[in-house]
Amino acid sequence: MRRAFSSRAMAEIAATIRNCESRHRGEIRFVVEGSLDLSALWRDQSARERALEVFSLLRVWDTEHNNGILIYLLFADRDVEIIADRGIHRRVDGPEWEHICRGMEESFRRGEFARGVIEGIQAVSRHLIRHFPVAGENPNELSDRPVIL
Repeated sequence: MRRAFSSRAMAEIAATIRNCESRHRGEIRFVVEGSLDLSALWRDQSARERALEVFSLLRVWDTEHNNGILIYLLFADRDVEIIADRGIHRRVDGPEWEHICRGMEESFRRGEFARGVIEGIQAVSRHLIRHFPVAGENPNELSDRPVIL
């Protein structure tokens, strides 16, 4: 996982998030987790359930316009989940997020991990630009730094 997401790749991902967020009022977090721990496996926890847990732990929901988005990658399974807070979820339906996830997973199958994440962030941002354009102040409410769990 560290080879796929080197410090250089993580810096590129952070820069992409920062650049994209300058064009909309949404907040994007990217998290990659190597694998689920034994207790999660024992409970048969899905990547989706874990993504919801991480969404809460990182307080992605804690934005003024309820427009935070978590892009979660369970690396062992190459499974991507997008969790959108209620402000953006009302405007963009599930199939749109699924389409982005499947595109990222296709890049991962080719071994293009950083590229897949960057393209996913850009695709998410296109929705945020449409529904939450910059108008006046645009504070950065959540860290742009990717997280490795």
